[in-house]
Amino acid sequence: MQPARILVVEDNLMNMELAVDLLTLQGYEVLEAHTGLEALEITGKEELDLILMDVQLPGMDGLTLTKKIRENPKTRNIPIVALTAHAMKGDEERILQQGCTGYISKPIDTREFPKAVERFIRKPKKG
Repeated sequence: MQPARILVVEDNLMNMELAVDLLTLQGYEVLEAHTGLEALEITGKEELDLILMDVQLPGMDGLTLTKKIRENPKTRNIPIVALTAHAMKGDEERILQQGCTGYISKPIDTREFPKAVERFIRKPKKG
């Protein structure tokens, strides 16, 4: 069975490294993008099971990127989970209205992150 493929879109290198390490330890195949444009290019070429996306990205923010991904018939059904440091009252509703499947608050909780990802993923991890 193929491991689930997850695209992590994050411009902060420390956050990217932490997310990639945690996902890899869980047996997922991880692709990386540091900008919205890079993520759009990857989603156009790769089969993905989940996208974890920072809301604040250089150039194109994560919610604009979500809208573009949802407009493409090939990618519209991929679960998209916003990674946000600004999880205040009302943010979840705004994030969901913009097309995200859900959100995970930053800083990433290393114990809870794998469980949260598993809830959103379309395909079980290997092993």
